[in-house]
Amino acid sequence: MKDGKVVKVEGDPDHPLNKGKLCPKGEASVEVLYHPDRLTSPLRRRGERGEGKWEEISWDDALDLLADRLVKVKEAFGAPSVAFIHGAAKGLQESYLARFANHFGSPNVAWQGHVCFVPRVVASRLTYGFYAIPDYDFPPKCVVVWGKNLPETLHHAYERLSKALKRGTRLVVIDSRRTELAEKADIWLQPRPGSDLLLALGMIHYLITEGLYDREFVEKWTLGFDQLKDHVAAYPLEKVAELTWVPAEKIREAATLYAHSKPAALQWGNLIDHGLNSFSLARGLCILRALTGNIGVPGGEAQPERPPLHGRRSPELEAWDKMPRDVFEKRLGGGYRPLPMIRYLQPQDITEGIMNGTIRAIYNQGGNPLINYSNARRVFHALKKVEFLAVADVFMTPTAAVADLVLPAATFLEFPSIVTPPYSYPVMSVQQHCARIADSRSDYEIMKDTAVRLGFGDVFWETEEACLDFVLEPAGLTFEELKQIGVIRGSLKYRGYQAGGFGTPSKKIEFVSPQLEAWGFDSLPEYREPPETPYSSPDLAEKYPLIFTTWKTEPFRHSSGRQVSSLRRRHPRPLVLIHPDTARGLGIEEGDTVFIETPRGRIRQTAHLTDRFHPRVVGVDYAWWFPEKGPESLFEWDAANVNVLTSDKPPFNPEMGSTNLRGGLCRLTKT
Repeated sequence: MKDGKVVKVEGDPDHPLNKGKLCPKGEASVEVLYHPDRLTSPLRRRGERGEGKWEEISWDDALDLLADRLVKVKEAFGAPSVAFIHGAAKGLQESYLARFANHFGSPNVAWQGHVCFVPRVVASRLTYGFYAIPDYDFPPKCVVVWGKNLPETLHHAYERLSKALKRGTRLVVIDSRRTELAEKADIWLQPRPGSDLLLALGMIHYLITEGLYDREFVEKWTLGFDQLKDHVAAYPLEKVAELTWVPAEKIREAATLYAHSKPAALQWGNLIDHGLNSFSLARGLCILRALTGNIGVPGGEAQPERPPLHGRRSPELEAWDKMPRDVFEKRLGGGYRPLPMIRYLQPQDITEGIMNGTIRAIYNQGGNPLINYSNARRVFHALKKVEFLAVADVFMTPTAAVADLVLPAATFLEFPSIVTPPYSYPVMSVQQHCARIADSRSDYEIMKDTAVRLGFGDVFWETEEACLDFVLEPAGLTFEELKQIGVIRGSLKYRGYQAGGFGTPSKKIEFVSPQLEAWGFDSLPEYREPPETPYSSPDLAEKYPLIFTTWKTEPFRHSSGRQVSSLRRRHPRPLVLIHPDTARGLGIEEGDTVFIETPRGRIRQTAHLTDRFHPRVVGVDYAWWFPEKGPESLFEWDAANVNVLTSDKPPFNPEMGSTNLRGGLCRLTKT
């Protein structure tokens, strides 16, 4: 800080996660904080939606308008006719919104957890009772990285893996793209996008039939081995090789290395969550970990012990008890119901709810559905139709540009909070309020002040710091005390099951899940061929002969960051990655503008020729829009947006309700 301004952000060398290293997004924090395009005052729409005409209004007027419209819709159509959406904050902001919605009386809160981390968490807990993380520091003798490019998306884990590799750890990478990490691997498997569960089931079958599993551990600590053995008999390697496009010999080689290396760890990534088989794939990988006896051992899959909190997603903070059960059961669901612990809506529920008149108003906190929801053109029609749309965000986005009311939200440097990364080593860090730009407000302040106007302001604490005191109560701390401490480390627990078994009803690792069966779901991982593939839709494949996949790139966080110069310079335009042989057959050269098309529509991106993909697979850049084009054009939201191509129609993932985001059919043409 200098003269009350933030002048530099550095990594803390003493922090147990990043050890002083920042990713590009962290390095750009000051640039974001003082960016000239930051929203700096509330805006009310003038003219038609999407015309880009706004007038600045005061916060009092803005929150009065928000409260008035929410009340009128609630009185006319009932509280569930108001839906709440949040983006990928991964912080307490999400729980503040859920607390507001539960007291308001609407069960219709939408998230993105169904395609980001939650399938892996729920599968882990149902299989062995906790979410396991790789214990890189021991180190493992082998690490399997499945569907994650660690250097781009989890660099603190990549630093730990790199040290392990220098100490002799062997590396297997499973990814349809030859990533930076794949080039360092001892073995790289390249499955057809969307077929990963087939590969996992084939590996399980091979380990069992060849006797490569940990017999002692399996006999003592698992439930349903015989049923699992019978189930995976349907997935012999020759069949799996044919459908995944991975040679059987390479599958044997990878599975053998993993099984023979004790201890071994399996690092999974966001790819796991992105399809029809997401939950079953996560279950399959949990079973692989258990078959090899790597659960709970040093250098294998450790159990994180986190400081106790009334934290993110907790019923105490989100006030689940304030939502009557009969009201909650009436939440939107499109004719399906995910697992009982999934309380939140999926994107297609919001879109359909607007189109059929069930949803009349939306409050959107930091989400960008026009870019991040499947079948984006239908989302656009829905957002144009909804009676009232309010958006709180840091920048004007395509979604905000079609809103009636836009509220300027604070960045992480502008409000206090507690950070607890859910998918890594157990650490709790303080987030301190060190700046405030113009008239921005934190999401807590917006929710609290709106609740006051609606008559339930007393359910929020007087200050954000007082709320954080409540969050910290189970840890025996106040937020002021945490500020002095800075960082609290949890611990890794080894072989905790020896004291009382696993945290499942049977106290064992449940290969077969009686709980899933009782709820009406598959008790064992069941592969379903995704829609629109060469095997499920051979006629469609004649018209759309290629398969597309997508991923997150290092400079950007989902759809955010494209107006930040330092980040945009790293990745200035959307690229479609094409194998040179495929490009040659289509008359496409490096740098050409290319149309990518599916039955939903087409987008255009710039061709980049690379042999990192199978010739029948193309990689389509994710979450693109163009801040430089201005709100009058809605930032050309549909020009390069991959979700113009994706479907929001069934079949959905049975347990999560998600649509299929990878492995669908497409075709390319040079513009």
